[in-house]
Amino acid sequence: MNDLVGITRELDADLVASAYRQGIFPMGAPDHGVVTWHRPDPRAIIPLEAFHASRSLAKTLRRGTFEVSYNRAFAEVMRGCAEGRPEWITRDFHRVYGALHASGQAHSVEVWHAGQLAGGVYGVQVGAAFCAESKFHRVTDASKVALAKLVERLRERDFMLLEVQYVTPHLLQFGTVEISLAEYLKRLGRAERLARVFE
Repeated sequence: MNDLVGITRELDADLVASAYRQGIFPMGAPDHGVVTWHRPDPRAIIPLEAFHASRSLAKTLRRGTFEVSYNRAFAEVMRGCAEGRPEWITRDFHRVYGALHASGQAHSVEVWHAGQLAGGVYGVQVGAAFCAESKFHRVTDASKVALAKLVERLRERDFMLLEVQYVTPHLLQFGTVEISLAEYLKRLGRAERLARVFE
């Protein structure tokens, strides 16, 4: 199914923030010098009350192998997410999402091992919703720990919605489900009206 809803050459923080409130997110297409805008139907979410951590992940979390922080290294997490992948996280994305982070609209979870950034996840906040953009790992299980700690933080702060764009085999293991776009927009609208503090 084609989820493309628009193409632009420009990207700025106000435009991106407005798009997220409408259930739309951008991706860079550097080969073409444009930004593509997407609104999938159905939409993938991880129900916060039904997040599933495998026994091995639960054991890793209990072991305390990793140190976890929040909003301490947002730019570094974005750079990690861009490593070794098609370059949809362009320089403009680093600039714009950095601006959203500076204004308190985008957040990151960092996972550290032996003093080095081992993994993380970042995304955009819309009221009581968190729209996860990307995650990465340099050490085994670090991205899983980042996602688990993100869910823990959202539960602690009484968020309502964690959106992950598309279902993948990897995300299914955590309890990811699909809902219709109409249902997602309804939940997003309710979440947008609520004030929540991520940190």
